[in-house]
Amino acid sequence: MSNTSYSIKRNSHVIDNQGGEKKVMKKILSVALSTAMAFSMFASVAFGADANLTPQQKFDVLKQANIMDGMPDGSSALEKTLTRAELAKIIVKSIGLEPITGVATYKDKNYTVNHWAAPFIEAATQAGILNGKDEAKQLFDPSGNVTVQELAKVLVAALKLDVPAEANNSASEWAKGYVAAAVKEGFLPEGINYQANATRSQAIVAAYAIYEANQVPTVASYKVVDPKNVEFTMSDSEVVKVALETALEANKETEVKFTYQDREYTHKVTYVTTVAQTVQSVKADNLKQIVVTFDGTVDPVSAGLESNYSVADRTFKSATVSEDNTSVTLLFDEAHSLTNQKEFELSINNVKNTDSTKTFTQKVKFTPVDVTTPTVKEVVGLGTKAVKIKFSEPVQRAEAVKSANYKIDGKAIGASIVYSYPDTVILSTNLTEGDHKISVSNVADASGLKIVPVDYDFTATVDTAAPEVVGATSKDLREVTVEFNEPIKAVNSAYANVSGNTGIIEINDNKVTVKFTDDKKALNYSENTIYLKGVRDYSDNSADREVKVNPTLDTVRPEVLSYELKNENGNYIAKVKFSEALKTSTVEDRTNYVLKDSEGKVADKAGTDAKGNPIEKPSFDVKNNTVTINLGNDLDNKSYTLTISGLQDTAYVPNSMLPYTIDLDAAKAQVGAISRAWVEPYSDGRYVYIEFNKPVATSGVGDASDYAKYFLVNGTSEERLAAESGDVTIISSDTVRIFTKKSVGTGSTIRANYVANADGNYFVSTTGGYVLETVVKDQAIALSKATATSTKEVKLEFDGKLNYIDYTDFRVGTYTPTSYTVSSDYKTLYLKFEGSGRELPADAETKGLKVTTVRHTTQDVYGNAVKLVVADPANNVPQTPNINVVDDVAPELIENGLVIKPSATTAVYEATLTFTEAIDVSNAGNYAYGLEGLFEVKVKDKAATISNVYSAADDSTLGANQLKVVFALHADNNNTIALTDQVLFKYTADYSKAITDISNARKTLSKFEVNELYDYIN
Repeated sequence: MSNTSYSIKRNSHVIDNQGGEKKVMKKILSVALSTAMAFSMFASVAFGADANLTPQQKFDVLKQANIMDGMPDGSSALEKTLTRAELAKIIVKSIGLEPITGVATYKDKNYTVNHWAAPFIEAATQAGILNGKDEAKQLFDPSGNVTVQELAKVLVAALKLDVPAEANNSASEWAKGYVAAAVKEGFLPEGINYQANATRSQAIVAAYAIYEANQVPTVASYKVVDPKNVEFTMSDSEVVKVALETALEANKETEVKFTYQDREYTHKVTYVTTVAQTVQSVKADNLKQIVVTFDGTVDPVSAGLESNYSVADRTFKSATVSEDNTSVTLLFDEAHSLTNQKEFELSINNVKNTDSTKTFTQKVKFTPVDVTTPTVKEVVGLGTKAVKIKFSEPVQRAEAVKSANYKIDGKAIGASIVYSYPDTVILSTNLTEGDHKISVSNVADASGLKIVPVDYDFTATVDTAAPEVVGATSKDLREVTVEFNEPIKAVNSAYANVSGNTGIIEINDNKVTVKFTDDKKALNYSENTIYLKGVRDYSDNSADREVKVNPTLDTVRPEVLSYELKNENGNYIAKVKFSEALKTSTVEDRTNYVLKDSEGKVADKAGTDAKGNPIEKPSFDVKNNTVTINLGNDLDNKSYTLTISGLQDTAYVPNSMLPYTIDLDAAKAQVGAISRAWVEPYSDGRYVYIEFNKPVATSGVGDASDYAKYFLVNGTSEERLAAESGDVTIISSDTVRIFTKKSVGTGSTIRANYVANADGNYFVSTTGGYVLETVVKDQAIALSKATATSTKEVKLEFDGKLNYIDYTDFRVGTYTPTSYTVSSDYKTLYLKFEGSGRELPADAETKGLKVTTVRHTTQDVYGNAVKLVVADPANNVPQTPNINVVDDVAPELIENGLVIKPSATTAVYEATLTFTEAIDVSNAGNYAYGLEGLFEVKVKDKAATISNVYSAADDSTLGANQLKVVFALHADNNNTIALTDQVLFKYTADYSKAITDISNARKTLSKFEVNELYDYIN
């Protein structure tokens, strides 16, 4: 076995190729073997400079390969003509065809099976390379000469050359294409007499071309090992292994390129698999069930979890996988159903195919069509006291349990009826032994289609045997389902192992489910015995039964299936759907959620605290396994991340989720609204521009180009802005331009009615209606708000989109930004101030910093420059609104801001704290322990006692940004702090408003901890 290494050229379907495995040699035809041996002897002649070989040299190669014979004197006789019989022999031997003996299909004189050329003529004819000269008379003419154009046709057939549709040469009409193909490849010279007899020299050139082509190994077969690995078996029995860069698509023909023996190969392969690769269809033939069909097999475990599927505002009771594992039938809870002939969307999550090479997470739209009336699928007599009816589809309980809807042997019955959702009823009524007929009427499916009354036969047989257990399965340690050989009417009691461990009993047809909801009554980890007392069938046969079951622990972690961020009533609400029910206490733990901005900083917003935890307790919807998190009303129009961790499922031994981070785009979640409107003069009227905060619909009932949707408001009346449909143009994804002759200008109020976004959802006003109003502003975009979010960043919010940004246009006071970022909607600009001496003061608001522009190269999408200026009364220049910086920076302890000194009193020390900005402690009195209870001091791990905290209002030696904390040492500290003693000083009350800055926002003091040797802080 060889281990040859072949280099493979990299391309979209090939990344590596290692080694070829030579298979055991098969028996090869003697002619082919001798040809190959002869060829190997003359490889140096045949290859390398083939294009330069003379006809004589090519003859020598063919002669050594036993393909051509010389004259009796040994010469090549290149100038002589060639017979058709000689050509047949040359072609067959050049290609390596097996001569066909014992056959003579042509009727030429003296042509028999014993003719020397018959085996070659028959083989070439059967291969479609040579034809008879007179097919009607079945004549081949072995001794006839071969013309040049006939030789061209043979070359085309043997080498499978492409024949042009049109050709211009002197050959006969039928041969023009063949000659053109041979000339193009260089096998025949151009411009010769193609009707002339071919010479042996010309035949040798053709035969050599065919022979040489036949020596190149070809792909004999291939095997797809897996989607990224293919093995090609070559005609020389070598195996070439090819590793693909791009995985093959299942059941789709794909070209694969590779290199073997310095030659490039392209071969089409198909990865044939029965494992599912796509969702083939989603159908609902009734309104209670959805059938999801895959194009192959799926994993029955993941496909059988109803939590892996969802339809808006509806929940599934079960997901049943077909026996061949290619489809799943989803059954809604009894309270839920679809609406006939209305489009729905099914979400499929975490469903794996059989070999786990693909996980289906997608949404599929479908429209239920229920046009079939329900029928009776099965009628079974349950002894002589009951009859079971199973319908062809889910039916409504209300009609199914009415005794008047059933007749036995043409007579009304007074039966008690048990309905088992979705499609089964059991009628308890006395029956005589023997054959009966039952008819059903008025029973309807979920769409209201009623069954057609038809008689159904069944037999009542006396039943004296009590129910027998068929099998049992467990669900974690809290639930066991016992299956019986017949429908069960009642069970008196059920318990696990000991009589005190009773469970809740649920009966559905022939299955009894026992639930142990109390953790104290849960099943054992090892084998359990389930006792069922008084198991009674519908013939009133009763017996006690027991079954042993080894529970299977739920070890599957809860996973995030989907999530979305919406704006509801002004708040940004994140809804996260999980794969299973969650433990409520873990859901409500706010520390399990951390919100960060796009730069990875904790988002301290209106709905989150300084740690990024939501202020409002998250909630859990048990119906659809969805966690709802309120993130407040002031998220910026940019991306955030919400990391969720610590949530547990409801398993007896809870499984904790792995930390999961979801991306939230607040810009997309914002409520649809008009961002701004402005006016431009035009011809004999004016253009009114309305810019929405989301892309608008361009068709349908919410089409933003509908001229009837826009009005000018005049007090209590309104008038349409546009006169006709052509007056409204959508000039960008979110902006419309309206031509009007109305008197519209800055300060006018305009209204837009029933405009939809690009998803087809109407824009909704803050009051909940579909009418949006805005006041016309200046043409240039305005600054809505300037906020210092840290000493390194100022956030500028504009009422329109920026297009070109030059951050050096801007100043904050005298500070020049060092860089910038912009929000995804291009309405918010974040100016950065980083580097030594470049940072802003922490109290930008109280210092009266303003945002101004020193140049005006920054523009909006319509080319209007951004201009922000301070008032200049002398030159009659009004101040740009909203350029005053609002403080959103929390005060912090400055670096080396803690200094501790001994006081005049023994064992009492004073700690001076210096912060980044002035602070306010006037609210501290609202806290039970005052300021003293907010700090923690330890010396050598011994807690000190804090007696007083002073601010500048109490101590004139303190600055507005300082506090003094007085504390007494623990008795174990011997009244003093040595330079080598470890001192801990800690403040963690950042959740309170006891210590804030003096800005309007009253930002709380950030938590801090100093843990140093006393030598460094005295």
